[in-house]
Amino acid sequence: MNESYRLATAEDGATAVEYALIVAAIAAVIAVIVMALGDKVLNLFNSVTEHW
Repeated sequence: MNESYRLATAEDGATAVEYALIVAAIAAVIAVIVMALGDKVLNLFNSVTEHW
């Protein structure tokens, strides 16, 4: 009984899951920013190379 209670109340894995969710959220934000600004940055570099 004590062993099952200890396993049910353990929070060791929760921290890893929370960090994984934070990393996933940061990756999603980076992906959205890259997709939103990708064409603008590409056009900027293309205009710079055309005038080089």
